[in-house]
Amino acid sequence: MESGMPLSGRQRALIRESWQRVSGSPVQHGLVLFTRLFDLDPDLLPLFQYNCKQFASPQECLSAPEFLDHIRKVMLVIDAAVSHLENLSCLEEYLCNLGKKHQAVGVKVESFSTVGESLLYMLEKCLGTAFSPDVREAWSKLYGAVVKAMERGWEALPEGD
Repeated sequence: MESGMPLSGRQRALIRESWQRVSGSPVQHGLVLFTRLFDLDPDLLPLFQYNCKQFASPQECLSAPEFLDHIRKVMLVIDAAVSHLENLSCLEEYLCNLGKKHQAVGVKVESFSTVGESLLYMLEKCLGTAFSPDVREAWSKLYGAVVKAMERGWEALPEGD
């Protein structure tokens, strides 16, 4: 994975420390992230359907067992990125394939900036005063690297597929 602007040792430490405080309650914190995501972009709701069932509201989606499984998976991806901060390139193929899966269900690359905003919002809400500008910058860099790898999944498919 291209590091672009690699994370400094201090940034890696800030990410690990902050994630340790959040990762113990993945579903609870994931609900904060996705509630914010649907607040920022309600048009994403129809992308989440299970057994061909459309959710009538974000609240209905956020309480569905299948969606709670999705939240767990998202939090595991973040956990994997945090666990591999020294060597994000080992996640390259996985993240690229994850990008392909998201493209296949209709997610637009542009939506990832809204997800990033929602991630930072969740961290800010969960960390309170510990969410400093340095922590925000470190997480923004990490998220940017993850999204770049996922975007390569889009690039691997011809337009219109």
